[in-house]
Amino acid sequence: MTGHDGVGRRVERLVGHYFGVTLPDTEGLPRYVAPLPDWLEDVGLRLAWPIALVNLVGTLFGFWYYAGRPLNLAPPLVEGQLGAAPALAYPLIPDSPVATMFIGLSLVAWRLDYDADWLHMLAFFGCLKLGLWTPYVQLVINGPAGIPLWLYWFLVASHLAMAVEAFLIHRYASFSVPAVAVALGWYGFNDVVDYFVPILGGPHHTWLRAESVVGGFDHTLPAHDLAAGWAVVLTFVAVFLALATRVEKHKRREAVAE
Repeated sequence: MTGHDGVGRRVERLVGHYFGVTLPDTEGLPRYVAPLPDWLEDVGLRLAWPIALVNLVGTLFGFWYYAGRPLNLAPPLVEGQLGAAPALAYPLIPDSPVATMFIGLSLVAWRLDYDADWLHMLAFFGCLKLGLWTPYVQLVINGPAGIPLWLYWFLVASHLAMAVEAFLIHRYASFSVPAVAVALGWYGFNDVVDYFVPILGGPHHTWLRAESVVGGFDHTLPAHDLAAGWAVVLTFVAVFLALATRVEKHKRREAVAE
């Protein structure tokens, strides 16, 4: 055991003292589908209730961010993005708040022993995809101009934490093919209407500050293509990791059966 693992296990035992819960087996999955150390997975699962609460509160914050926060963009764009969109487009726009809602509900469903693999896969795709898409957009495309510096770094750090959360799900979800198909259907549809075939009055992706021009947004700029390309890549990555996780879980069940 390395020094870091030793410290981690002590942290896990401390958390376990206050948050006792029967944990699902690690199954010994390879690091490419289960990159977190076992002790960190255990801590995350023991803290399922508070983590779920934090995510659901984050969902409320996210909807406020999209709906009511005045944006420091070129005038006259001072209303939230939801306020500028048709109501039917609302489920398609606040991607990160929806993803935190999925992971929050996924953890609640696991703790209540509710069989909802479709929900777990929506959470896996959402946390992995938005957890890596948003930091890329903030760091590579947007930059910190236009919002307070604390909010800029909060967005980067909190979304990276979402990506970490995604790798707790393999411990309690089966990664069934129908459930993966549901998640691919939802996030693939989002990619299409966000960037390529707008269906409700315009592109529905999160407003990119790099696209802001006087009088509106210019979706022909390279920033749009960079954001779209990374979104599609991450959808492919999520599909690969979900199906690879299923395969690795199946291998280990077969090995135990033998």
